[in-house]
Amino acid sequence: MYEKNVGTKQKALRINLDRKIYGSFAEIGAGQETAAMFFKVGGSSGTIAKTMSAYDMTFSDSIYGVEESGRYVVESRLVKMLKKEYSLLEKRLADKRGPDTTFFAFANTVSALNFQKTNEAHGWVGCRFQLSPQTGYNDVIIHVRMLDDENVLQQQAIGVIGVNLIYGCYYYAKSPETLVLSLMDDLTPERIQIDMIRFSGPDFADVDNRLMSLHLVRNGFTDAALFGPDGQVMQPSEALYKKHILVMRGRLRPLTNVQLDMIQNGLKQFQAEPDVDVSRVVSMAELTLHNLKASDQGIDEKDFLDRVDILCSMGQTVMISNYLEYYKLVAYLAKLTRLKIGLIVGIPNLEYIFEEGHYEFLPGGILESFATLFSKKVKLFVYPTLRNNAIYTCNDFQLPPTLEPLYQYLVRNDKIEDIRNYNETNLHISTDHVLEMIQRGEDGWEAMVPDIVAQCIKDNCLFGYPCEVEYVPIGQQVRRQAGLSG
Repeated sequence: MYEKNVGTKQKALRINLDRKIYGSFAEIGAGQETAAMFFKVGGSSGTIAKTMSAYDMTFSDSIYGVEESGRYVVESRLVKMLKKEYSLLEKRLADKRGPDTTFFAFANTVSALNFQKTNEAHGWVGCRFQLSPQTGYNDVIIHVRMLDDENVLQQQAIGVIGVNLIYGCYYYAKSPETLVLSLMDDLTPERIQIDMIRFSGPDFADVDNRLMSLHLVRNGFTDAALFGPDGQVMQPSEALYKKHILVMRGRLRPLTNVQLDMIQNGLKQFQAEPDVDVSRVVSMAELTLHNLKASDQGIDEKDFLDRVDILCSMGQTVMISNYLEYYKLVAYLAKLTRLKIGLIVGIPNLEYIFEEGHYEFLPGGILESFATLFSKKVKLFVYPTLRNNAIYTCNDFQLPPTLEPLYQYLVRNDKIEDIRNYNETNLHISTDHVLEMIQRGEDGWEAMVPDIVAQCIKDNCLFGYPCEVEYVPIGQQVRRQAGLSG
């Protein structure tokens, strides 16, 4: 049960008084703030085997090994710290305490705000732990962005989130969703954000880390989360560092041939830009929380995973975000890379972008949003649409007289461009219509989606595709597909 009103000191004290929990702390870069929390509440001798901090690079490398990247605030360093400290616990204390103790190793490697306040304050935090004596270990690893404007406040926040993590690992492990929710106890997203979380180990064998990332975004702990084509969660600032980023937003329920054509042709034009290095391009499909809400019931987690699975099977990197407005998405991406950013949009998206009513809350209105959206390294690639049996492109785009000069300025300065060489036969495809056909089990929708997508939908009964399950004598289940082939 989630105990929301349990404070940081109470959590630390409860752990200290639990004689089964015993471990080590290794903290680099922002003081030994988490360990200090346990010392200050009393009873820490029942919890802490060792605390340490190796600030000097030579000392750190001699203990944990050299990082190939030369960077110290990276996940690989954190994993080495956890591995080293946990192995020492088992080596030195297994015989003495092993039968009665659940060991843990807590570690963090953090870059807090420097004196000049010129660096990005962030860090990796992790806990390796047992839930029962003499069993295998589990890992919970998070990446945080620290937003306080003072170094001492950032250190305090790291201490709090460290206590929350250890407490959650032991008292909320049976409910990973609760564990995620508890990480921000006594904190706010204005102080610290969690943009990646990864569970692993025997007690988390059934945990889908993509769902945990969705919980981070839905709970407001971060504005975006990222998955690679292999379905594994990624830390955005590391995955997109020094990359050219191309993004297409949509519901993608399911991915259709027209959307695949948008991605493929938009990517070709983006890669042909003179200031784009093809070897550094990352193409992403973006799902917003708004687009994930299929109804007033909220977000269907299975539906979310279905969409991610399909996109990953097509080789796509997938982002989920809470950015309804495009300029907010661009502002976020611009913090991750200084290289060119491309957005693939349709004509309806372009119309949405130029709707002044969406920016009434900004002091500078549409101009203020466009200063970010169309910044130096951003370009829109616009896919045509079919209206009244006619192809509608950027040349046919209609705007109020007051906005027409602004639009022409952007076009002439190479900030907006039509996607060329598109497949005209795909323009009649409507995602909503395809979805209706799938749910009714009608024949013919397969021709409107990529072959891989059609097979995934049929094999796994996705998006409401009507499948029946038969039980055969040997106890294996097979699906009998509906429609003409049923």
